[in-house]
Amino acid sequence: MSADNHSALDHQLNERLATSGFRFTPQRQHVYNVLLEKRDHPTVEEVFIRSKHGMPDISMATVYNCLDALVTCGLVRHVNLDRSATRYCPNMKEHCHFHCDSCGGIYDVDVLAENNPAGLKIPDGFRVKHFDISIRGLCRDCSNKEQK
Repeated sequence: MSADNHSALDHQLNERLATSGFRFTPQRQHVYNVLLEKRDHPTVEEVFIRSKHGMPDISMATVYNCLDALVTCGLVRHVNLDRSATRYCPNMKEHCHFHCDSCGGIYDVDVLAENNPAGLKIPDGFRVKHFDISIRGLCRDCSNKEQK
């Protein structure tokens, strides 16, 4: 990621945190950058392990608090699938999640229209504010392995 992109993201992070009553801290910045680096919907434990590489003194409690602040200010969303651990997604555009039954990977899937997710017949007079759709199956790699 270029220095200009990092600067723009840091500015956006600072504004969103301030609007929600949070301070901009190096820990929040670091956890947010960890989520943006590899958009694979990590669990809090995975975020913690990745965060330790660049910030060895960060604690699990700090990571939880950072993630909570990022969710509260609308920069990150929770992803809950079945009864598995909560995962975190920095993609704030409306989208679905594809969950691979074989490898457990979670992938973002764009929708055709934000106001009509997946072409569903929304009753007249209803207004969609948010949707949470998960799709299950096999990702490309697992599907290819199964066909061999």
